[in-house]
Amino acid sequence: MRPATAAIVLSLLACAGVPACFAQTAYPSKLVRIVNPVAAGGNQDVVARAYAEQFARNLGQQFVVESRPGNSAIVGTRYVKTSPADGYTLLAISNTYARTPAMIKDSGYDPIKDFAAISMTSDTALVFVITPTLPVKTVKEFIALAKQRPGEISSGSSGSGSTGHVAAEMFSRRAGIKLLHIQYKGAAPAVIDLVGGHVMLRFDQVTTSLPHIRAGKLRALAVTSGKRSVLMPEVPTVDESGLPGFIDTTFNGLLAPAGTPPAIIERLRAETAKAAVIPELRKRYQDLGIELVASKTSEEFAAFLRNHVEEFTKLARDAGMAQ
Repeated sequence: MRPATAAIVLSLLACAGVPACFAQTAYPSKLVRIVNPVAAGGNQDVVARAYAEQFARNLGQQFVVESRPGNSAIVGTRYVKTSPADGYTLLAISNTYARTPAMIKDSGYDPIKDFAAISMTSDTALVFVITPTLPVKTVKEFIALAKQRPGEISSGSSGSGSTGHVAAEMFSRRAGIKLLHIQYKGAAPAVIDLVGGHVMLRFDQVTTSLPHIRAGKLRALAVTSGKRSVLMPEVPTVDESGLPGFIDTTFNGLLAPAGTPPAIIERLRAETAKAAVIPELRKRYQDLGIELVASKTSEEFAAFLRNHVEEFTKLARDAGMAQ
């Protein structure tokens, strides 16, 4: 056999083990798509675009965010699940990703087994806001009032299992109160009715409610993060307000199809960590109420997801949210 032919044969044999071949090939060598499985314009979308911009700059290839919304993020999630595990199709996720399978039996994906965790990308606090017509100014006063009026105080959300609904459910269980859940078809109509006094409270994104809070149309009682929001440093956390350990934030993250080579996962995780600490980028998103973060290891993010799935599955079952 001629030397050149022998070299080609050996190369082909080496690439028969696909993960090994990927590990030896420079990544990325072509355009990478980050699928956003919800409507464009929300936190999940803008955070994914922030990282895509930095990845493209540092890795020398295009990273584009492609929205494929539908059916509680199931459409886009299934699409990535069935994509090649080569690092060129990624999934941007939020809490919805971990929660949907507990509420929809035919979601078509296992949040732990079907994907490889890369990194968390952001963490966003919710704010507990009420209509100013309620005669309370603190969480403790609110809980006392709710205990006097069980099932009468209405909480608006953008649907069963949504971020606002889950936060209100967790809060009411910890506080020992019962709220009246009112579902809307989205966050916007829920906020409009809250400002109009048609519902009494909501756990909302900080940036959505902040203009109404500053205008005196809503009253902020607390934020759900472990620390106070830089946008509202005068507003205490729920933890500070009498429910120790209460934290419920909206996270975003990146995943790849299961079986993606570990070397690619680590390359993307490391680039996420670099981007998350860029001062001007952090400031830009802090002004939107979004805290850019990155996981120390992909295993750390995988463990976080497992814990989130387990906790929510139990909550969904106990609260009657599961099918």
